[in-house]
Amino acid sequence: MPVIADKTGAEASSPAAAMPGGRATGGGGATGGGGTGGGGDGDGGAGSAAADARSAFPDWRFAPNIGGHPDLYEIENRALDPGGHVLAAMRGLAPWDGRTLVDLGCGTGFWLPGYARDASRVIGIEPDPALRRAAARRIRGLPGVRVRPGSAEHLPLEDRSVDVAHARFAYFLAPGADAGLAEVLRVLKPGGSLVVVDNDHHWGQFAEILAAASSAPPASNSSAIDAWWRDRGATRRAVRSEWRFETRADLEAVLRIEFPAAAADTWLARNPAATGLSYGYVLFCAVA
Repeated sequence: MPVIADKTGAEASSPAAAMPGGRATGGGGATGGGGTGGGGDGDGGAGSAAADARSAFPDWRFAPNIGGHPDLYEIENRALDPGGHVLAAMRGLAPWDGRTLVDLGCGTGFWLPGYARDASRVIGIEPDPALRRAAARRIRGLPGVRVRPGSAEHLPLEDRSVDVAHARFAYFLAPGADAGLAEVLRVLKPGGSLVVVDNDHHWGQFAEILAAASSAPPASNSSAIDAWWRDRGATRRAVRSEWRFETRADLEAVLRIEFPAAAADTWLARNPAATGLSYGYVLFCAVA
């Protein structure tokens, strides 16, 4: 889940660029074919692999939260939406049972095994070679699941080959990112769906921290995002949920990789007993 701490400059003030659970990797892409038996792409040395990825996917932006702290990001994902409300809403908007599902910017592949329980084929797309290796390890041995290199604007998938595409907190699907949206729509089958998970800037304690950390009012920026999706015929659904951590230390550590220290520490000081917080989400669903 991303945050303002992940970005710099103009991007940091954009609600699409500051989303927990979201990331600045701009991933999305897979080779056509899929296949059975999970597999990765055999990256070489970390430095050369990252350089190759940046050359192949110039739209990719490294995400310091997950890229720099994968273990903490794992804790963050486990704390996300314990009641399953977001996942239920995603499934309601675009069921994936027996279908081909693509997870754009899959990171370390946290969500892939769950999708694979119902989808006939799952493709995780990730431009960051280190995260992609971790995702490949996670899905090793799972039939019908693959992890592939790619980015939002460079999807090596065939036209009209995907039923459902997911993107969580993705800067590459927001105002100004029409190239990414066009590429996703290219690979969706007629009637296929893209579901994007974003932050609700009007409800929840998370929204309060986001507002305190933002250089521009997130609520006003979210209006622009709503309008952008509305103009593209997308359905909007709000979901109220929470983050729930096992320990206070986990909450503190995650907030500090997602927000500037001043914003995180101020909220923590005002909520000394908290081990979680209320969190609102907005889902956008566009149909090809």
